[in-house]
Amino acid sequence: MVREVDILKILNEVNDPEIPVLTVLDLGVIQQIYLQEQYWIIELTPTYSGCPAMQQIEVDILAKLTEKGITNAKVKHVLSPAWTTDWISVEGRQKLRLYGIAPPVNEPNKSVLFSDPPKVACPKCNSHDTKMVSLFGSTACKAHYQCNTCKEPFDYFKCLK
Repeated sequence: MVREVDILKILNEVNDPEIPVLTVLDLGVIQQIYLQEQYWIIELTPTYSGCPAMQQIEVDILAKLTEKGITNAKVKHVLSPAWTTDWISVEGRQKLRLYGIAPPVNEPNKSVLFSDPPKVACPKCNSHDTKMVSLFGSTACKAHYQCNTCKEPFDYFKCLK
């Protein structure tokens, strides 16, 4: 008999298509897993409205579950509460940094979405002497930064609350 813990183990093998070092559990997009009328329901919250990766994540979740012999699963998209970067796991933040993407920084009264971007540590040399080059990086959920110390460019995963 399949249990919720079995589903969680399988979901830990499903990677984000845009940041393949993160699993859907690292990203914090899985809200609930429960059995309803003989179907496993996986509640999935998008990182932001219109995120193109969400459809692929749904396909990947169902494919991975089917590969493991679980064919009675459905993905339910849940918009409330809205996803926040606070839901990224500690391990996920470390994986981002090691992958070369600065994890979200929660600075009061600072927002990357306005004119006062946060000071972000370079994921390569850990210097805080960095500058935002562009509000948009490789994807809409990232900003493009450059380190003034090592001169390396890098993406910053925008803090969303």
